[in-house]
Amino acid sequence: MVFNSLNKFTIYNETNYKINNELKMMKKYLKKCLKEEHVQGALFNVILTDNKNIKEINTKYRSIEKETDVISFALEDEKDENFSLKGRVLGDIYISVEKAMSQAEEYGHSLTREISFLAVHGLLHLLGYDHMNKEDEKIMFGKQELILGGQR
Repeated sequence: MVFNSLNKFTIYNETNYKINNELKMMKKYLKKCLKEEHVQGALFNVILTDNKNIKEINTKYRSIEKETDVISFALEDEKDENFSLKGRVLGDIYISVEKAMSQAEEYGHSLTREISFLAVHGLLHLLGYDHMNKEDEKIMFGKQELILGGQR
């Protein structure tokens, strides 16, 4: 498979929620994230789902029997320079729209901001960032803030 320098991602809305404006803004922030991280030739998917489905995924792959807001499945474990010359198939990001809606209300900001945040958070995981310790958390969360620019 040969890639060009353009990034391509597909968004699948497996819910009945009409969130066209939120999707438009999410795309904007995903593109900004890729630009900030100097990523070219990447492919990935964003799957919008509900609490029931994301709970099943969380239980199956993480052995945590509850819904979560976002789960990323990275296809790259390490950066391989030869692979990056051809392109990068990053993986999948699953976002629970239901969970995003409740968190937006809980945190007092818009659904657009919450979905954009979760998408950027998931993409940063696909790009190898994590928040398992304080130092990594500071780096990853700093990148999220830079990309989202204080969006409410």
